[in-house]
Amino acid sequence: MRELSGSQDGFGGDLRFGETGPGAGLRGADKICATIADKSLPGAGSKTWRAFLSAAAGEDGKQVDAIDRIGEGPWYDRLGRLVANNKQELVNERPAGADEAVADDLPNEDGVPNHQPDPSQPAVDNHDTLTGSNAEGRLYGATATCSDWTSAAADRRSKPRLGHSWPRNFGGGGPGGINMAHWMSAHEAAGCTPGVNLVDAGGPAQGSTSVGSGGGYGGIYCFALTP
Repeated sequence: MRELSGSQDGFGGDLRFGETGPGAGLRGADKICATIADKSLPGAGSKTWRAFLSAAAGEDGKQVDAIDRIGEGPWYDRLGRLVANNKQELVNERPAGADEAVADDLPNEDGVPNHQPDPSQPAVDNHDTLTGSNAEGRLYGATATCSDWTSAAADRRSKPRLGHSWPRNFGGGGPGGINMAHWMSAHEAAGCTPGVNLVDAGGPAQGSTSVGSGGGYGGIYCFALTP
């Protein structure tokens, strides 16, 4: 995300990636997914990729739910390990039936555990992943998508919904309805501005409006419509 955005702070909540017009945030995010896939495995970018993101309004002005964007499954990681066979397995706190190596640490585009992307270095705090979605994979709310993934503005009223690529703890649940283990709907980010924080600081920095201040880099989940 840093490389494609051209910034050490990443994209923030603006994922247009050169796209314009209605639905540009979702199209741009899909293009980001395809570009990253091709960098990991040349030729993989030719598949149809979808970012797991909900939006209040897509190209046609209607609500878009992330769970409806990604096909019917099955889905595998870069190394061929099962993530979920179908939506029924996917829509759980952690994907049911997933390979045990990935269920509690959804890997990056190279199949490397997200929690420790460099095996020679200590684990990092990068669990927060943008989704804009509730626990059913549907739009969480009108202010949960950084203006449908087109804004990186410091607007405290816009707080994108996040999932956790790995459980921040293994308790399942938390204060104020926060679920620190849910892969697609754990809590809200501090805001939509770009920002990366990979050091465990116990939560967003006071006064921050960054997508990554609670532990992340503005990452997104990417699904191919075909295995």
